[in-house]
Amino acid sequence: MKFKCIIVDDEPPATRILENYIGKVSFLEKVGVFNDSLKALEFLNTQAVDVIFLDIQMPQLTGLQISKIISKDIKVIFTTAYPDFALEGFELNAVDYLLKPISFERFYQAVSKLNTEPKIEVSSNRNSSDFIFVKTDGKNKFQKLVLDEILYIESLQNYVCIHTLKQQIITHSSLKNVVESLPSADFIQIHKSYVISLKHIESTDNFSVFINEKELPIGATFKNYFFEKIEENKI
Repeated sequence: MKFKCIIVDDEPPATRILENYIGKVSFLEKVGVFNDSLKALEFLNTQAVDVIFLDIQMPQLTGLQISKIISKDIKVIFTTAYPDFALEGFELNAVDYLLKPISFERFYQAVSKLNTEPKIEVSSNRNSSDFIFVKTDGKNKFQKLVLDEILYIESLQNYVCIHTLKQQIITHSSLKNVVESLPSADFIQIHKSYVISLKHIESTDNFSVFINEKELPIGATFKNYFFEKIEENKI
């Protein structure tokens, strides 16, 4: 699969570097270059684009403003000379944030994430029981968890925290490994860091899910599929 890309940057030297880098990567295809943010938006209204390399400091509309306007299906990689914007960029679910001057090594590291995006749906489960066993420390100790009591699962880098009605269990594992043991009919991923139990949703809006008085964010990558599930159960 090739990802159709556009570059939006008002600095010609920066766009030339990105064009050169894109041309070296077999799974990227450049379909447009824009130094005017409004023209870029016009293009996006009529053309399908998978990825946008988006400068943050631009006249008329900033890259942060553009990222809030465009379709959430378009993956954003921010490019800028100002590191102060990194946190806000990641809060907008950007794939990555490249600080100028951009090396090819750093560029390739960012675009490689496009091929490792998390799956929308929890994997088909291996487990047909109503419980799982989770290793809880460095010894051979396993904690039994009843699936109906799991509220949500939170990724903590090399660990996950399983939040239940009774307790929180931390285990050395990846989010992917844990959800592979869960029934996909009952659990769904809503963010790169959260998998939730559909049974325990109290309410939701366009940006968050509320479970047991806890507000959890909905990531752009997972938003469409999540609301399809909500529609299936709506009256």
